[in-house]
Amino acid sequence: MPGSRTGRPPVQRAARRPAAARPARGRPLQVLYLRARRAWDRPLTAYYLILGGSLLITVLGLVMVYSASQITALQMALPGSFFFRKQFLAASIGGGLLLLASRMPVTLHRALAYPILAGAVFMMALVQVPGIGVAVNGNQNWISLGGSFQIQPSEFGKLALVLWGADLIARKQDKKLLAQWKHMLVPLVPVAFLLLGLIMLGGDMGTAIILTAILFGLLWLAGAPTRLFVGVLSIAATIGVILIKTSPNRMARLSCIGATEPQSGPVDCWQAVHGIYALASGGIFGSGLGASVEKWGQLPEAHTDFIFAVTGEELGLAGTLSVLALFAALGYAGIRVAGRTEDPFVRYAAGGVTTWIVAQAVINIGAVLGLLPIAGVPLPLFSYGGSALLPTMFAIGLLIAFARDEPAARAALAMRQTRFGRKRAGGPAPDLGPRRWNTMRRRASAARSSGER
Repeated sequence: MPGSRTGRPPVQRAARRPAAARPARGRPLQVLYLRARRAWDRPLTAYYLILGGSLLITVLGLVMVYSASQITALQMALPGSFFFRKQFLAASIGGGLLLLASRMPVTLHRALAYPILAGAVFMMALVQVPGIGVAVNGNQNWISLGGSFQIQPSEFGKLALVLWGADLIARKQDKKLLAQWKHMLVPLVPVAFLLLGLIMLGGDMGTAIILTAILFGLLWLAGAPTRLFVGVLSIAATIGVILIKTSPNRMARLSCIGATEPQSGPVDCWQAVHGIYALASGGIFGSGLGASVEKWGQLPEAHTDFIFAVTGEELGLAGTLSVLALFAALGYAGIRVAGRTEDPFVRYAAGGVTTWIVAQAVINIGAVLGLLPIAGVPLPLFSYGGSALLPTMFAIGLLIAFARDEPAARAALAMRQTRFGRKRAGGPAPDLGPRRWNTMRRRASAARSSGER
């Protein structure tokens, strides 16, 4: 072997391996998927989804309430912005309640459970007192506050059942009493039936269905046995069938499922059919904001129960899918908060709030689409109605507080405060180590519950 100029043997270099062929199209998609999955799994994802999703739904709801209610207000000889101003006032008060609930500790939420339940039961009983209760659309579930302001106590009954039920089940779990069926049902089911009875005295079966969904959501989260769960469900279904069969109005609503043309006779399905007309005329991107035709007296309750139909007509399929995506993100975030917490009360309360919002959205949208009977329940955070908006925004504040209280989220928020130069009172900020999401997730993994999903 010939030597080099320096007299040393030449260095033997290993042969280079041929470069592996990189897929031109598959790799960018894979990288994008990994980045999206990494971002989706960050500790503050649920926090941002709940806060951002609820605010977007509320703001879009204000816009659609203003658009859908103008004609109704003018027909009532009122200013065109009358309903919008009332909804904006309710949203402003609800925003304060949301902020208050998001900053309250969990112990204070638990302490408020019994006072809220007692207040809700008292107000729901007042509805049935002659001279105090007010009937709206055949249902006597309102209390007049003077002028055009009214309150529906049954809406606060939903919040009361969530907080009180979550506190009750959490206490029984700490005492290891949930293995006995009597402790699983009593007094949760009797108190829920008391609320349902007060609601049904006024004839509001839509709100009763939502309250029943919350009850079953709490029982499912508590781990009720299948036989017990099916038994309570059978009793509730039997009572529901009896209430529907004995009411011509409810039977008429049930017969309008899937109707596409108005019918002649006592059941004309006018509202259900014109809701379908509004959705069908919207197309992909809608006729434009404010350009709805059905809201000109053709579609009843355009700004309340059937605001989703006006949204489909003015914003099209893109607008309705956006609303559905926001509710889906809100539901996912609630499930994530309930699944990752180590506090039983937080798990039950977060699951109850998520069941409440998702079930009410499904019932409202299903009725507008003609897939479910018209139950007369508003679309959460979206439809007009301060009585429904205030407790719902307080419940959203609960979810935000629970999402912030997650160990990994607390670490992320503390690191963010340090990053922006904010120091806690009493000394320098604690050393949190490398500012990496994966590091925080590893530190918080030990504090997560065994039921993490």
